[in-house]
Amino acid sequence: MSNDDHDHKHCLEMFEKLSEYIDGELDHATCAEIQKHAEDCVACFSCLETLKRTVALCKNAKETPIPQNLSAKLKEIIANMPKTTSP
Repeated sequence: MSNDDHDHKHCLEMFEKLSEYIDGELDHATCAEIQKHAEDCVACFSCLETLKRTVALCKNAKETPIPQNLSAKLKEIIANMPKTTSP
């Protein structure tokens, strides 16, 4: 990875595509462009690695059901909320 002396105009474009990149939704040329940019940009490399770890954590997270009494209490609170009117 090179030092971070490049022009950062391209970083925002790369940032906007990172989720699609990680999900495998981009074409080969765009993936290669993102890989090359991440090799040359410390900030984008760090962002990409952090996003990869976040996605992995979310995929591996266990679903925890809401306790029945909490669910019922939330429904009761919502049902008893005052109605608001639109301006």
